[in-house]
Amino acid sequence: MSVTSGKIRARIDGPDGHGPLQPPPRSTPVDFETRPAVTTTLLEPILRDDMLVVDRVLRESLASDVVLIRQVAEHIVGGGGKRLRPALLLLSARACGYTGTHHHTLAAVVEMIHTATLLHDDVVDESSLRRGHATANALFGNAASVLVGDFLYSRAFQLMVSVDRMRALRILSDATNVIAEGEVLQLLNSGNPDVDENAYLDVIRRKTAKLFEASAQLGAMLAEADPAIENALALYGAHLGTAFQLIDDVLDYSGDHEAIGKNLGDDLAEGKATLPLIRAMKVGSAADAALIREALERGRLDDFKPVVEVLARTDALDYAHRCAQAESAHASACLDALLDSPARQTLLKLAAFAVERTY
Repeated sequence: MSVTSGKIRARIDGPDGHGPLQPPPRSTPVDFETRPAVTTTLLEPILRDDMLVVDRVLRESLASDVVLIRQVAEHIVGGGGKRLRPALLLLSARACGYTGTHHHTLAAVVEMIHTATLLHDDVVDESSLRRGHATANALFGNAASVLVGDFLYSRAFQLMVSVDRMRALRILSDATNVIAEGEVLQLLNSGNPDVDENAYLDVIRRKTAKLFEASAQLGAMLAEADPAIENALALYGAHLGTAFQLIDDVLDYSGDHEAIGKNLGDDLAEGKATLPLIRAMKVGSAADAALIREALERGRLDDFKPVVEVLARTDALDYAHRCAQAESAHASACLDALLDSPARQTLLKLAAFAVERTY
């Protein structure tokens, strides 16, 4: 226990045991107005105007007298990303016929919660690159990232309360708690080559898919949709989020560094037994399994190329991709409960994009 505690403390405090007191100077401050509101092309025609409103809510919500909070929050919120969770909420609300304005506020909330998890994840994982840019912890230090992540969580809950819908608060508070459990489970599994497929899926359904689920459910809830519709959209979000994470895990071993905006092999370096590795150990030779086990336990990028060769020999990446396709198909089937509309068609396209993407 003492070894693990020390490792966590070192990650939070930084290599010298202390976080920086002041952020480094920035030559080009983030400008929300110049960044595209919709960063996934298929969402542009239907969501551009709504996402502009969501970005305005985000910008206003990040206002703080504390300069460091603004700098760190704007760095990560303004640094790109697919905006999938807020888009999912907006599309769900539209598919169910919602005509109010609370969907913009709640879309900003789910993006803030997601952003807070990224800040904390990058500290825990000691990541240096995200979306093609230096991570906030690499620029501002671990302590600043953790504390600004806490600020984003608290500000998100302030926005939730402003909507004055108890069910929205319940859905999001439950989701946030499940996400935190998933993050702890992932930490406990780090460096453990004995994680099986069920345990792995349990983590990603908590850590990643849960916020997709909550986002889709919230749109239906705002529209006061029939409970069966709300449940169908929640399931759609859960399957979609699982598909996205599975493809992320595939791309970590097969993607293009520039396209995915992160370093290939990060999962291996962090000792994460993702589905491709779990599958390769299960169906590969004893030597293949031993190689992957040692790579996970050591957590070194020196092992990346040999591991990729094992994944190729065992068709483990293809297996993970097929699992993602199955999740995408389940997500699409959930939309059978909805009347046809442009929003429903876009949700179907999003399910396809989840497994076809290269970034």
